[in-house]
Amino acid sequence: MKIFGPLYERALKWASHERAPTYLTVLSFIEAIIFPVMPEVMLAPMCVAQPKRGWWFATLSLAGSLAGALVGYALGHFAFEAVKPLLAAMGMLPAIESGIAVVQEKMAESPWAVFTFLVLGGFMPIPMKVFTWASGIVGVPMLQYVLSMIIGRGKRVYLLAAVIRIGGPRAELALRRWIEPLGWVATGLVVLLVGVLVWRAKFA
Repeated sequence: MKIFGPLYERALKWASHERAPTYLTVLSFIEAIIFPVMPEVMLAPMCVAQPKRGWWFATLSLAGSLAGALVGYALGHFAFEAVKPLLAAMGMLPAIESGIAVVQEKMAESPWAVFTFLVLGGFMPIPMKVFTWASGIVGVPMLQYVLSMIIGRGKRVYLLAAVIRIGGPRAELALRRWIEPLGWVATGLVVLLVGVLVWRAKFA
């Protein structure tokens, strides 16, 4: 069953639209809160089409992600209990609760331990929304939270823009070819990580 390929093809259509920069920003914003498709699948073909504007596209994606991260934090902090049934129906609740356990563990060490974890988490194949909601629920200090979101997501989008600029169309073709297996591998890693976190929360 192919899931990530069709999603990628849809993102490619968005990328060719004249309002693609707006779509990218909105996609980045929504992905940080609830949407399952990472904005990189739209950022990559946009960087291929206009490599000289790749840094600008990456900046737009980062700005959208940061705005979404603030909304996700606020929702987690103020509305988590109210939206728990919705998150459970969408299958997001186990991952968020596991994220809460890890963020709480890091908070017990220090706010900067949380900062380091979130920075590293921004480069993992884990949906950003897990971290944004969990951080709001736990109450991660805003300074460490915002800095970690900027660095964690920023290094992803700017690295992608740099790879596309250097690799050119071949990089985008490779992404198209491998998007399906990469998507399933990333999903498997997320499921594995969630399982480990749940096991640790229950038996640690």
